[in-house]
Amino acid sequence: MTQDKHWNISPRISPEADSALSAFPPLLRQVLFNRGFADDPSARAYLRGEPNSNTDPFQMTDMRQAIERIRFAMTNNEPIAIYGDYDVDGVTATALLVELLRKLGANVRGYIPNRFEEGYGLNNNALDELKADGVKLVITVDCGIRSPSEALHAKTLGLDLIISDHHHPDDENLPSALAVINPKRHGDTYPDKDLAGVGIAYKIAEALLSDDKASTTDQGSLSVVNGQILNSLLDLVALGTVADLAPLVGENRVLVKKGLRQMRQTTRQGLFSLAAVSEVNLPKVNAGHIGFMLGPRLNAAGRLKEALAAFELLTTTDVFKAGELAQQLDMQNRERQRITRDMQTRAEEMVISEDPDAYLFFAAHEDFNSGVVGLAASRLTEKFYRPAIVASKGEEETRGSCRSIPEFHITDALDQCADLLVRHGGHAAAAGFTVKNENLPALVARLKAIAAEKLSETELKPTVTADAEVSLSEMRPDVYEKGLKYLEPTGYGNREASFVARNVKVKSSRIVGSDGKHIKMSLEDEKGITHDAIGFKLGEWHKSMPARVDLLFTYEPNEYNGRVTYQLNLKDLKPASNR
Repeated sequence: MTQDKHWNISPRISPEADSALSAFPPLLRQVLFNRGFADDPSARAYLRGEPNSNTDPFQMTDMRQAIERIRFAMTNNEPIAIYGDYDVDGVTATALLVELLRKLGANVRGYIPNRFEEGYGLNNNALDELKADGVKLVITVDCGIRSPSEALHAKTLGLDLIISDHHHPDDENLPSALAVINPKRHGDTYPDKDLAGVGIAYKIAEALLSDDKASTTDQGSLSVVNGQILNSLLDLVALGTVADLAPLVGENRVLVKKGLRQMRQTTRQGLFSLAAVSEVNLPKVNAGHIGFMLGPRLNAAGRLKEALAAFELLTTTDVFKAGELAQQLDMQNRERQRITRDMQTRAEEMVISEDPDAYLFFAAHEDFNSGVVGLAASRLTEKFYRPAIVASKGEEETRGSCRSIPEFHITDALDQCADLLVRHGGHAAAAGFTVKNENLPALVARLKAIAAEKLSETELKPTVTADAEVSLSEMRPDVYEKGLKYLEPTGYGNREASFVARNVKVKSSRIVGSDGKHIKMSLEDEKGITHDAIGFKLGEWHKSMPARVDLLFTYEPNEYNGRVTYQLNLKDLKPASNR
C-alpha cells in the first residue's frame, strides 16, 4: 500500500481574523489565515500578486558596481559573456541577460558549460577560452558563489568577473570578483532571500534599465519602453523560478504571476514550439505546466547532452529552428525518462539490499548517468521518505546528487564533510558534490552517521497539511471560481488549498493510466450529490477500496474537449475513521 502519511489540519481561523477578512468567502478566509494573512489589505495584496516589501535592486550588495561595469562595457563595445548553468534556472537566466543586452546593443554571448565535460559552475578552461576569444567581462548567473579559485584565475587572466548567484555562499571564502550579487550574502539588505538565479538576473536587468542618468523629461518615455522590455523577459523568470523549485512566496510569487501572464501572450517562438510538443495550451498555462511539462523538456538537454539546445530554443526567432529544437528536447526527455526509471530501479535494489532501515540512502555506480542522478535520488526520497544520494562513479572522481526531507538540511551535512570533498553546494533540500574515489567510503560513512544522529529520534513519515476539515457538499464550482483560483500560482512553498472530508461514500473506483498507477473515483456527499475524483499514484487502493473513506484533496477545474467540470484531486486516502 502507498506510504502512510501524517495529516496535519491547520487550526481554525481566529475570531479577529475572521472579522477582518469578512469581505472574502468563508473557506478562502481560512486559507488566507493559514498563509499568514489576517487583515484585509495584506490579503488583497497577496491575492493580486503585489510585492509586500521594497524591491529596489540597488539594495543588493555590489549591484551598483556591477551596473557601472556593464554600462562601461556597453559604451566601449567590450565583448561580454553571460556564464550560466545547464539547468532551467541557469539557461533562462543566461537567455534573459543575453536577450536584454542584445536589445541594448551590447556585444554579448551566452556560455553554458557541458555537464559531462566541465561539470557545474565556473571552470578555468572555459575562462581561458573566453579570454582567448577577446571577452573582457564575464557575468555568471546561477553559479559562481562557491568558485573562489576560479575567480582568482579570472583575475590573473585580466578578466573582469561579476558573480550573480542564489546558492548559499560561504561567507568566510567569498570569490574575489568585481561584484558578488547574492541576497543570501551576510549583511545584504535585500528583503527577499529566496529569488532563483533567473530572478537575480531579472533584478540586474531592472537595475540596468533604471537609468538614473536620464533627464526628467526623458524618464517618462524611457520608463514605458523599459517596462515593456522587462515584461517581455518575465516568461523566462516564470520558467526558471518554477522549474528550480524556488518557493512561490514573496517576490517569486509576484514575478511568476506576472510571468505566467506574459507566457499566455508571449511572442517567444521557442515557447510556442515547446508548448506544442508538450501539449500545453499556452493561453491557459499555469505553474504546474512549467513544473511537469515545459521544465522537464528544457532540462532534458543538459541532463543527457548539453544545454545549448535549450538556450537556443529560448533565444531563436527562427520558426523552423524552434520547431526542430523543441522536437529534439521532447525526444531527449523521453530518453531521460527511460534512463531515470532504469536507474531508480537499480538504485532502489542497491540501497534496500544494503540496509533498508538506513537513515540516509546512498547508491553509486559506474553506469549511472551523471545527468539523471538527481532525478533518481528524488524518486528514492519521495518513495521512502529518507535523504537520498545517487552518484555516478568515474575513474578518479564520483559526482553525486542529493535530495532531502524537511527534517534534514543536506547542504549543512555536506559542509560537515567538506574536508573529504572536491566541491559541493546546494540548498536545504537538494545539493550536489564531487568526491575523489579514495574518499568515497569515508564520505558515505560520515553522512550516514550524521543522518543517524539527526534523525534517529524522529518518526519519519511525510506530513501533508490541509487547510480545513469540510463537508464534501461544501465543494461547489463557485468555491474555486470566487476564491481558490486567486491563490495561483501555487507550487513549492505556496501549496494549493487542500481539505479533509471524512466518512465519504465510495460509489465506484477504477484504475487509469497506462501503468495502472492512478485511480478514478465517483464519490457521494451527504446530500447525495456525486463528485468526480482523481488520485495520482493511488492506484493500489483499488484492490481493497473501503465502502467509506477519509479524503485529503484539492479542488480544481478539469477541462476536457472544451468542457469544464470540477473534480477532487486526491492527495491521500484512509479508511473512514468514523464509520
